[in-house]
Amino acid sequence: MAKTLALRLHLLRHLDDQILPSLKACTGKHLVSPCLRTFAACFPTRSNLSPRRICTTERDPLFLFAGTIRPYQELLASGSGLSLLHHLTSDEDHTFMKRLSSCTSSQQVLCLLRSYPVLSAAAAVSVLHRLADLEQDATCGLREPGILLSDLALNKLCQRLEHDSAKLEDEVLVRALLGCTRLYLDPQSRLVQRLVFECQKRLDLEHLSVEALCGLSRAFFALEGPDGGMVKLAMNQLQNKEPAQWNMTELVAVYCMLANGLGEDGHYLELLNEMNALALRQAQRMDPVAVSTILGALVTLRQNQALPLVIALCKQAVHHVQNFADAELTVVLSALMHYGHSDHFLVEALERHVPKVAFTAHAETVTKVMQYFQRRRILSPPVLNTVAESFVYRAEEYSTWQVSQQIAALGDLGYLPPDVGRLFGKVESVLHARFSQFQPRALLDLLYACTLLQRYPLNFVSKVFSPYFMQQLQGEGNGLDPIVLAKLTQLYMTVKLECPFYDGPRLSPKFRVKSFLASGQSLETHVDPQFYNAVKSGLVDLLGARSYFASRVLTPYCYTLDIEIKLDEEGYVLPACHSEEIHKRIALCIDGSKRFAANAEKLLGKEAIKQRHLRILGYEVVQISYYEFEKLKNKEEVVEYLHKKIFPNSYRLSW
Repeated sequence: MAKTLALRLHLLRHLDDQILPSLKACTGKHLVSPCLRTFAACFPTRSNLSPRRICTTERDPLFLFAGTIRPYQELLASGSGLSLLHHLTSDEDHTFMKRLSSCTSSQQVLCLLRSYPVLSAAAAVSVLHRLADLEQDATCGLREPGILLSDLALNKLCQRLEHDSAKLEDEVLVRALLGCTRLYLDPQSRLVQRLVFECQKRLDLEHLSVEALCGLSRAFFALEGPDGGMVKLAMNQLQNKEPAQWNMTELVAVYCMLANGLGEDGHYLELLNEMNALALRQAQRMDPVAVSTILGALVTLRQNQALPLVIALCKQAVHHVQNFADAELTVVLSALMHYGHSDHFLVEALERHVPKVAFTAHAETVTKVMQYFQRRRILSPPVLNTVAESFVYRAEEYSTWQVSQQIAALGDLGYLPPDVGRLFGKVESVLHARFSQFQPRALLDLLYACTLLQRYPLNFVSKVFSPYFMQQLQGEGNGLDPIVLAKLTQLYMTVKLECPFYDGPRLSPKFRVKSFLASGQSLETHVDPQFYNAVKSGLVDLLGARSYFASRVLTPYCYTLDIEIKLDEEGYVLPACHSEEIHKRIALCIDGSKRFAANAEKLLGKEAIKQRHLRILGYEVVQISYYEFEKLKNKEEVVEYLHKKIFPNSYRLSW
């Protein structure tokens, strides 16, 4: 990041040194690059102007694109500022827009622009937004500002927009200003100031549509911040449009606008509540774009009380699963995970759809599908098998985090796909080729998931226990939270118990936990209280007294036993407090529904590894499953069931 920033500053300083003198000669004014204003501590200020700054909704932009650099003034001075924004036929516009949407880089967009010397206003504005889509990076900056700064075709297009601003339709004018803010054009540039002036004139007439007011609010929010006078004026006009009368397009536009910053910190809650009520009434008529957009906005705006709307949108999403674009499906699944909601019919729709697209869908979409099934504890062989198969062919396309999350989903569900050999062969090859690219937490999650599935990548595990890796993990921020320490401890315990020949580095005792059963996220699932009480009552009747078994016993091996029963050498039950002459320890695992997949009678990975380790450590593990226990009708059947489970080879006496 520091290197990229330095390169951008060097480029801009060079451009200022080469270009600004010629601009001064043309205009007689002192101009200043907004990037240099932003980094005034590094470079001397060349002007006393105090321009408005663009306000972003996430982070301060890394770079403010200078709209007044060379092409504007030079083109105007050369007398080439004639209008070229003609009204093209819909077929021509359609062809251009189709080619524009297929562009995957700014260079392709600019090359396309040079091949179309004549554009309609709407198409010209779409170029700005497509460039913004492709250029904006995770830090709210531009990836390659130098390409945009030096392109004559783009600057010529901007000049046309400036020249024809008064003739543009309302929606096109607003989209042009919004596109400028998305590209971080200098608020003091001629283009932005001209567009702002025209927008203010249209706003004063109070006849702008809902969609135009939404775009205008977003643009002025970027220029002035949430408390700007123009933002408030536009929002007042918007709220006077009677939200109950909005159509679906208008409703979606307002949700987008609020989610892009204006609805932060609880602003416009009354308006938002009206919109949620309207969306709930119209949910059954929403198309895929509306469903995904509104779900994403609800998450962004922290509408945790809007669960009825979320459920209604989820039901509607079932009908659109095959029609969602990859990005839309990603948003839908992310929102449903956020709200902790799943739908049986949605799962069935995904089981039909995902196997068809697993080899071609966007990497993030495939990963989000796996995360959704993981979080909702849904065991779906059709989905998991196909994604695992596609992983073998597509692993190179995935980021290291996506690789980690896909395998982690399999580990948490405790599911091994059919061709497990090829799957883990690919995992090993990815680790060999890209080990240094993995973030510490992602690497830990990946290796931990492998051990849940009884796969032991010892060469890489040994590196995790090294002091260097532990330093990296601590430097990652929240690297040493309880769940991370618990995973490290269980990973180390797994290697020692299941790979006794391992002779690599050890995990330092200061990084080991004493219990896997934490108050928050843990590597064990708390026992269901109602289920536990029913089993406890049956045990008292079976053993004759409460003193013959102990509850919630923390072992020296970090695991917590739901119930422990001790036997002597002859098989008699010892009091729980007895600590000598213990021949056998029985660990009763009272496995409620949360320890299994939500849709199958299969233990989750973390519960399966616990029982596996307890057996290795010498415990006799007895599993009391909720789906077996629920079939028992009375106390006699409960006692008989427990007797057969705990003492299968002995007759029950009347004790």
